[in-house]
Amino acid sequence: MTASVVIPARYASTRFPAKILASETGRPLVQHVVDQVRKCRAVRDVIVATDDTRIASALKPFGTRCVLTDEGHHSGTDRIAEVAAGLSDDIVVNVQGDEPEIEPETVDGLIELVLESGGGMATAATRFPADADPADVNLVKVVIGQENRAVYFSRLPVPFYRDPASGHKPAYYLHLGIYAYARPFLLRLAGWKPTAAEMAEKLEQLRVLEHGEPIFVLRVDRATHGIDTPEQYQAFVKRYRERHR
Repeated sequence: MTASVVIPARYASTRFPAKILASETGRPLVQHVVDQVRKCRAVRDVIVATDDTRIASALKPFGTRCVLTDEGHHSGTDRIAEVAAGLSDDIVVNVQGDEPEIEPETVDGLIELVLESGGGMATAATRFPADADPADVNLVKVVIGQENRAVYFSRLPVPFYRDPASGHKPAYYLHLGIYAYARPFLLRLAGWKPTAAEMAEKLEQLRVLEHGEPIFVLRVDRATHGIDTPEQYQAFVKRYRERHR
């Protein structure tokens, strides 16, 4: 069994232009992701998939392998699949390029979950942090059923708390945007057209459930900090400098 991590990296970003190359730490943001994933026990190779030569050029001094992909891809999954088509690995993991503190144990755990379950796809989730609001549509919720299979993903709070007087408050799980795929399944998935719930919620993983395929969920202790805004990046820079004093 071999596994590789592919990190999709786009230059454009609405809330934080060129965030992927922000370098106040002395390393581009996406290089921090590469550094974390290189600590994984089960990963053979780490590849950055990008459609922009500026990203490839910025990562070259660090010895990071980059693959230039088609500019017309509509999603990170399509970009990942293009790279996966040229790999021979059994498992391909999609790690977002704006997750500089991704925990290697999560990546290794997802690889192990795909192997143990015999399924085509796995992702991660954690109990909703106390300071996070389940009603926030930017935080994706997942309902987890038997055998750690995802029942549904939504931007709304699911399961719905219909009767607060009962005292049986549901456990909300925050979905983490990392995926591990059996490579043949990933290549099939890339050929499927968008589905109704996927388009309504703007959540690509629903395409898998709507096709009747399982997504296995790894429960982890905490969420890591993704970078969406300049303020979040500055907070990361502060944490990084404190760790490296």
